[in-house]
Amino acid sequence: MSDHLNVPFCNSLALRQAARAVSSMYDRHLAPSGLTNSQFSILTAVHHQPGVDMVTLAEQMVMDRTSLVRAIQPLTRDGYLQQQPDPASPRKLVLSLTATGQAKYQEAHVYWSAAQAEFEAGIGAPQAATLRRQLAGVSQNR
Repeated sequence: MSDHLNVPFCNSLALRQAARAVSSMYDRHLAPSGLTNSQFSILTAVHHQPGVDMVTLAEQMVMDRTSLVRAIQPLTRDGYLQQQPDPASPRKLVLSLTATGQAKYQEAHVYWSAAQAEFEAGIGAPQAATLRRQLAGVSQNR
């Protein structure tokens, strides 16, 4: 008996299986940093756009705001992220990395790079780039 359910006509199942497998691989690589793949993704997004507001980040991450709030709580608690009122609109919260968060991002980036290399070695760098473009199209057309 196979340990992999194969329902060839179900796009959702195939995507979920692949997402779990890839997430597990990235989590394994990132484990020495103490971050999960999801946490590293949030730090990366904030690293590349300091001062991003919560609503924008939730949209970019394709998450509802409540899930994002739960996801950033440990990052804030551990001193990696800081939340501040947006100077232009004090009712909005904006996020930025702390110095500790910047150091954690740099540390974890090394492990993330190893995960990227393993993934691309498995399917090929050109196929990985094509897959990213195709999946970005799917998430943008939701």
